[in-house]
Amino acid sequence: MIKKATLLITLVLFSSNILKAQEQTDTLQYWKFNGVTSVNFSQVSLTNWAPGGENSYAFNGLLNLSLNYSKDKNDWANTLDIGYGIQKQGDQDIRKTDDHIDFISKYGRKISKTFFVSAMLNFKTQMNEGLKYESDPDTSYVISKFLAPGYLQAALGMEYKPNEAFYAVLSPIAGKLTMVLDDTLSARGAFGVDPGSKSRMELGGSAAIGVKKEIMKNVTFNSTLGLFTNYIENIQNVDLDWKVMINMKINDYLSANLNTHLVYDDDMIQDLQFKEVFGVGLTYKF
Repeated sequence: MIKKATLLITLVLFSSNILKAQEQTDTLQYWKFNGVTSVNFSQVSLTNWAPGGENSYAFNGLLNLSLNYSKDKNDWANTLDIGYGIQKQGDQDIRKTDDHIDFISKYGRKISKTFFVSAMLNFKTQMNEGLKYESDPDTSYVISKFLAPGYLQAALGMEYKPNEAFYAVLSPIAGKLTMVLDDTLSARGAFGVDPGSKSRMELGGSAAIGVKKEIMKNVTFNSTLGLFTNYIENIQNVDLDWKVMINMKINDYLSANLNTHLVYDDDMIQDLQFKEVFGVGLTYKF
């Protein structure tokens, strides 16, 4: 009798473990994880080179991760974009050419075949301090640091998503928090905060558009456009943040990447800001 009871208990526990593992497998199938990392390096070495020139080297690294969940009426997309680059030319100190952290989390609740009620969260900052160099190569001063600035934007609205390659979100209610957590930069009133203040809050509306598509064989186009306007102050001045990344696969480990970033924020600087990074190097997808 005891042996039968023991056997029955063992079978029940074994069955429950199988069911639990099946539930975990069923849950995991609704998640999709993708990642791309790229490392580019260039170097020039000159010795008694008659035409002239300077020794130099440059490094640029990119990491793009995405984790998406989709089940029934729920759609949750998360992306993390990190980039860092440096260069050294001649006798100059090492200088930074790229530095960004950009995290986007977007949740949608389906109300029709292509429309969702949407909530979006976006966080941006950088890793290391940024320097402004004067005409004298030995003269520089700090103009940015980690969380100086840092941007946190939240928005509620409607999303149009006809397929996995495109989305457009219109948010009539949005908030934007600008953080400057460095005392020196805060005292200057950098990035639109009041002098001495560590943050600035804006209430407004926003729009976001995203495209990710293979436009030809082994060439992927990825673009995100973000717009924000402040309802309280200078509503006519629309903040713009537009990123484009084109990844061209050469083989399983070699690729070429073109990245552009266009920014307009009148609280930061009155002119358009533009950055372009092109590189050929090692790429790994997972």
